[in-house]
Amino acid sequence: MPDNKKFMENLSGTGMSIGVLTSGGDAQGMNAAVRAVVRMGIYVGAKVYFIHEGYQGMVDGGDNIKEASWESVSSMLQVGGTVIGSARCKDFRTREGRLRAASNLVLHGITNLCVIGGDGSLTGANLFREEWSELLDELVQSGEISEEAAQTHSVLHIVGMVGSIDNDFCGTDMTIGTDSALHRIIEVVDAIMTTAQSHQRTFVLEVMGRHCGYLALVSALACGADWVLIPEMPPEDGWEEQMCHKLSENRADKKRLNIIIVAEGAIDQSNKPITTDYIKDLVVRCLGFDTRVTILGHVQRGGTPSAFDRILASRMGVEAVLALLEASPGTPACVVSLCGNQAVRLPLMECVQMTQEVQKAMDEKRFDDAMKLRGRSFENNLHTYKLLSHHKIDAEVPHTSFNVAVLNVGAPAAGMNAAVRSAVRVGITEGHTMFAVNDGFEGFYKGQIKEIHWGDVGGWTGQGGSLLGTKRTLPAKHIDKIAEQMRIHNINALLVIGGFEAFESLLQLVDARSSYEEFCVPMCMLPATISNNVAGTDLSIGADTSLNAIVETCDRIKQSASGTKRRVFIIETMGGYCGYLATVGGLAAGADAAYIYEEPFDIRDLQSNVEHLTEKMKTSIQRGLVLRNENSSENYTTDFIYQLYSEEGKGVFDCRKNVLGHMQQGGTPSPFDRNFGTKIAAKAMQWISKKLNEFYNEGRVFANTEDSACLLGMRRRALVFQPVTQLKDEIDFVHRIPKEQWWLKLRPLMKILAKYKTSYDVSDSGQLEHIARLRAKDHSAI
Repeated sequence: MPDNKKFMENLSGTGMSIGVLTSGGDAQGMNAAVRAVVRMGIYVGAKVYFIHEGYQGMVDGGDNIKEASWESVSSMLQVGGTVIGSARCKDFRTREGRLRAASNLVLHGITNLCVIGGDGSLTGANLFREEWSELLDELVQSGEISEEAAQTHSVLHIVGMVGSIDNDFCGTDMTIGTDSALHRIIEVVDAIMTTAQSHQRTFVLEVMGRHCGYLALVSALACGADWVLIPEMPPEDGWEEQMCHKLSENRADKKRLNIIIVAEGAIDQSNKPITTDYIKDLVVRCLGFDTRVTILGHVQRGGTPSAFDRILASRMGVEAVLALLEASPGTPACVVSLCGNQAVRLPLMECVQMTQEVQKAMDEKRFDDAMKLRGRSFENNLHTYKLLSHHKIDAEVPHTSFNVAVLNVGAPAAGMNAAVRSAVRVGITEGHTMFAVNDGFEGFYKGQIKEIHWGDVGGWTGQGGSLLGTKRTLPAKHIDKIAEQMRIHNINALLVIGGFEAFESLLQLVDARSSYEEFCVPMCMLPATISNNVAGTDLSIGADTSLNAIVETCDRIKQSASGTKRRVFIIETMGGYCGYLATVGGLAAGADAAYIYEEPFDIRDLQSNVEHLTEKMKTSIQRGLVLRNENSSENYTTDFIYQLYSEEGKGVFDCRKNVLGHMQQGGTPSPFDRNFGTKIAAKAMQWISKKLNEFYNEGRVFANTEDSACLLGMRRRALVFQPVTQLKDEIDFVHRIPKEQWWLKLRPLMKILAKYKTSYDVSDSGQLEHIARLRAKDHSAI
């Protein structure tokens, strides 16, 4: 192992006591965070205490502060809300209340706090930390605690995790609960769309977000809403007329329904609230459309957490314990958060101040500043929404003479259609003529190519599978016919959306450039595959939908055994040779083991897993879950593992097996996949436009450089265009997987949370960063 690696074994929590509490409004995923803090804390040798009912429990003490055991957080991963309770606490706002809280913490020896809540809860925690030594002095003077106790507990360490469905906290891309809230909203919108379609209705939907329009904005992006109103961007004066014009234009364009999404905090230019009823009356008065209002309310806070929130919360919980282990007396209170795909630590007060600045900017009507302070992710969402929402009249479009073709290659993946819709509309806005190719390269060589217009892709975001049709056929076999079709339709650029086959296709087209000038055009690939096995990107379109399908099924399967005797389920997932779905699905579903090709295992490993489960089942734990990737081993098949566990578990547990199969590929796309597909396709089309202008010379496009055939992928914190020829060396072509995969670092996490001793590399763990620097580096965040 290289010397620069730092392992968790060197960090010990012996003698430490950690208190964990959830405070403020509840959010789905809080339980996953609590579970991760408890198990990671116990794993490193610390004592962990539940503080029930948030700060109120800390102030009241007594039974509200209880030591947690490993088993006490079992089966809470899939539960929404917070099991340990949350309350808005007036007492803690008084010094008297904080004094009682300090006394209760010292009584239990707790000097480390993990607070899961919104900015109010975290600000309160920081104030508590700043007052800590004064509070202890006061307690010593009143005789409540001894001088010695005050010495022992002289420093209070605080780490925060942001649990808030509004995603209104600066410094983190996603707060715990946001993705699940989007799932609830999109489920409702999809359902409403079917009824609206039947009656040609207009629906006005109010979603949560008193001070932050994130949920409204992203759900509008994810369902292709006609109009969105958010507090950060009040509409210009005269917006009523514009909105009505747009709605009637869409109806004229054969669209049978209209959706308007309003954040509950939506305001106009003079800071006056815009209500759903006002909008309804407006539409009825001006257009006479049949209009209905739906207020989603607390539905958005409810339900089971999404796969994304469970993984986010589990990663954050483990990171929070690491931050507490590494804290020294001078370390400021920090927040563990997510930037792109990376866990980072940020000073708590910097984040809080920035969050408050947003509100101040909005109060002072500096709306542009408010947008910038919200961060790049928010700005990009808004930019993409604006690009896609307004069908410009021909006179407004800068017409180019470029023709751009879009096609899907490989197996279908949820979110492909959202990407095609986005590419077509952005392409048209950029002035190009867009062509759709049916059935991948097979359709290409057969000439199944036709122009696609703005209205043709309406309503595509929420559709699963591939509406263009997709095939695994690679271009090499029919290269001359494909070149001929490129010539016939005068195609000047290609956008290929697909998985591993799409990558191989692009390589073949680049190779063919020396023989066919037709392929000397800008080409871009967007990774779309449930297996997430494409080099050059951490995430692919479709993988999130698939994970949610796996996790939902695992939850149901586990529940099927409730009330019966102890049972272990062996579940086979898809993914080819790539263990992403099995590993990340395992982490999100709370699996005991996940067998994958990338981490070879033998009979001794299987034996120790069985023994481990047998030991576990002797406690109060009733259910075991084992995931196996379909190609993890030639001989240790799902049947073999099932039979082994059945035999070895006799008398302790019985076994069942499930092969999940193609349900992992179907279903409506998750909000994340719709949004990711939409954003990267828009970015890719803008890149194509830039390259077309760059390579246009003497009346034609000629692009023969490495950087004119790229894959657009998400790497850690940014979206990057990478030449496919340079990515070639990063791939194991035999097994169709990248040689290095970031998610393998999550495997020890799954093992720790399943009570295995393991080696965990924490060298990638967040150093304390500063918000301003983060913003500067963040120029291509998603």
